Amino acid sequence: MTAIAENPTDSAELTVALPRPRLEMLNPAMLTVATNVRKDLGMTQKFLDSVKQHGVIVPIVAQITDEGEIHVLYGQRRTIAAVEGELDSVPVYVSETQGEADRIAKQIVENDMRSGLNETDRAEGYQQLALLGVSAAQIAERTGAKDKTVVEDAIKAKSTVTGAKALQDGYTVDQALVLAEFDGDEEAVAELESVIADEPEYLDHIAQKLRDDRASREALEALKTELTEQGKTIVEDAGYYADSEAIYVEHLNKADGEQATEEDANAVVIQTNYLRQHKAMPVVTGWEELGFTPRLERYTGGTQAVTGPMTEDQKEERRTLIANNKAAVSAETVRRAFVKTLLSRKTAPKGWQYFTIHAITHHPETARTYDGDLAAEMIGAKVEESNTWGWNPLKDHVAGTKNRPEFAMIALVCAGYEKQLPKDAWRNPGQVHKDYLNQLVTWGYTASETEQIIIDAN
Repeated sequence: MTAIAENPTDSAELTVALPRPRLEMLNPAMLTVATNVRKDLGMTQKFLDSVKQHGVIVPIVAQITDEGEIHVLYGQRRTIAAVEGELDSVPVYVSETQGEADRIAKQIVENDMRSGLNETDRAEGYQQLALLGVSAAQIAERTGAKDKTVVEDAIKAKSTVTGAKALQDGYTVDQALVLAEFDGDEEAVAELESVIADEPEYLDHIAQKLRDDRASREALEALKTELTEQGKTIVEDAGYYADSEAIYVEHLNKADGEQATEEDANAVVIQTNYLRQHKAMPVVTGWEELGFTPRLERYTGGTQAVTGPMTEDQKEERRTLIANNKAAVSAETVRRAFVKTLLSRKTAPKGWQYFTIHAITHHPETARTYDGDLAAEMIGAKVEESNTWGWNPLKDHVAGTKNRPEFAMIALVCAGYEKQLPKDAWRNPGQVHKDYLNQLVTWGYTASETEQIIIDAN
């Protein structure tokens, strides 16, 4: 491509003759505008009118490619505005050819310094660099990103339909990354978008609950497939009394009066506990026709036996129990991740000294019964595993370094508190539970609804 200048020069000669940038007056129509990482160039009418009336004041920066084309590096908006304004020439700094990766990286830095790239622009820039073979660490270094994790998260979010749309809609990379996890699950995505819109502080908790629910569903389907392949009949429900169509074998007697055994089962029912773990239990369906009799009768606490299903109040109480226990399990994952992130910082959280001494003096069980594995994990300690009785990885970590002892102390206490915090602590909250959760909230943690029940308890 031939560039128009005051002193026309062959493009091949120009490439050789420019060891350093030189200012040229070029026809903007002869410039090539490469793909810019900024999709929304902000081409307002006011900006277009200004360029048309006053021309391009700040020179455009371009490079000559090996094919002789002049590609705009910086100044895409000015170039396009000049073309639309039908300007004859614009000032252009023409430099030697440089790598495409450098062009994109410089654009990210330049645009961020001016008006700031949005999350979509930045993620797309990272993705382009990654496709060119640039590592996440190199991208972070060359674009000024906080660290390679930021780059990796942006690329991961951008690589899914849901994540890319979220970025385009103005969500942060962190939010888009969460949404990207549920790419293809419309219900989950809709729920998460609702949380982001109304209660963004609960995003971590709801996302973890959805992850746990998804893992549970997948495990349930796998178990059902396994049972079906074994030729077993799966029934939806089973009970212990005569009002149940299917009864667990251990609660049945055979026709001869002997207790039924697993060999007498003709079906299974799948039980799920609050940890979302599934187990197949042997039952007999159609037990009455087969000559079995229930071993138990339903009692209300009086002298008269009664039959019938659970009342609606009992069912609702059971549903609440199961829901809160499941939520507590998900909250535990989020809470421990928060502590781990807290202890990965350069300085210990404010007030850690009082927190630890209060725990030891008021709740000494936290120091006596803490989980060494969990404590070591919380501070990211790298220790070799051992099968030795009484092995404690936190103890090994402390023995191996004198660095950051305050973090080991906080981890020890937090691990101790975690051991004192059962899944159903919301049913009977104690001061030990309240003190721990309140301190985490003080340090920036957002308590889940189930944890808030503990905090608000009298």
